[in-house]
Amino acid sequence: MADLCPKASAILTASEVPFTAHSCKANVDMRNCAYLESLDVSSELGYFSLYICPEQEISMKRIAALFALALLFAPMAMRAQDNAPSGSSQAPQGRKKRVAIFDFDYATVKTGTAALFGTDIDVGKGISDLLVKNLVTDGTYSVIERKQLDKILGEQNFSNSNRADPASAARIGKILGLDAIIVGSITEFGNESKNRNIGGGGGGFGGFGIGGIGHKETKANVVLDARLVDVDTAEILGVAEGKGESKRSSNSLLGGGGTWGGFGGGAVDFGSSNFQQTIIGEATKAAVDQMTAGVIAAAPKLQLRIIKVEGVVAAVDGGQIVLNVGAKTGIKVGDHMSVERVTSTIKDPTTGAVLRRMTTKLGELEVTDVDDVSAVCKSVSGTGFKVGDVARTVVQ
Repeated sequence: MADLCPKASAILTASEVPFTAHSCKANVDMRNCAYLESLDVSSELGYFSLYICPEQEISMKRIAALFALALLFAPMAMRAQDNAPSGSSQAPQGRKKRVAIFDFDYATVKTGTAALFGTDIDVGKGISDLLVKNLVTDGTYSVIERKQLDKILGEQNFSNSNRADPASAARIGKILGLDAIIVGSITEFGNESKNRNIGGGGGGFGGFGIGGIGHKETKANVVLDARLVDVDTAEILGVAEGKGESKRSSNSLLGGGGTWGGFGGGAVDFGSSNFQQTIIGEATKAAVDQMTAGVIAAAPKLQLRIIKVEGVVAAVDGGQIVLNVGAKTGIKVGDHMSVERVTSTIKDPTTGAVLRRMTTKLGELEVTDVDDVSAVCKSVSGTGFKVGDVARTVVQ
């Protein structure tokens, strides 16, 4: 074994790569070292090794060059380790969960808000609009359009007294093909003054008008709660609460940040900058923002509903194809339908029962309008659609 030369090694640990100011420690046997035998760059163990076989004495300059070579490969090994698969692959993301937001119930604070604004303002709609804006901006949910919701509410004779009712919400949500529907209530929309409280837990203001409150320091309080309702069972899947307050010197809850008069005819724009600069506007925004965070956090509690709808082509009118299925079956605007034509029917020779219908795909449709019992579609691909062709959902 005397003819085999022992190896000397120069080892750099992963903590000694050139991204830091560490001094590189190395233990190199300088005896009769002549040439580089191998370079081991290990990303798994986190070290970088030089193996040198002794034959003759090697200069310090060559040793320095060998160290530089090892350090040159260090970033590559570090990146390889960082980019290595973790062993658990992430499942592909499906569609976003679909929700709609009812106008919030404000019966508890109705007297106080009427006193504040000088008329009956639908503050529940204002809160709902802010929540819609926040959720659309965030992108966690797919929020249906307001006009689509209003259309169904009108057709179903939905009244304001049903705003916070989970059973009514579930019924509407199923018609719209939603995964959940969000209902809520305004439990406080009022103020405290420095010297005396006006109104109670319902957010009442006593009997003052816009000219308001004769106190130097005014504090506005807004408290909201939201509930996410399962459209199949009417079960409450999650809850979210929002509390907001604003405090400053002002003679009115509508003052302190600008002159705001953005209401009339029972409507109010809570998203306007003028309103949000008022004391009550600041409190409202803070409460809605906090509630929004809770609604977003509850998203994992919702389950994606898989709805399979099958119908037939009832009419073909130019570029419009009408199907005999509508909102009652769960179909909605934006759904895609595969259109097939039955080419043969297979029956049981003994009983005569239909075992299978053989079909040929003709193309694909997109739903552009829907009512309870029918849907209007446009062609995405294919031609020659006829009355009686079978249509099935392919995208929900």
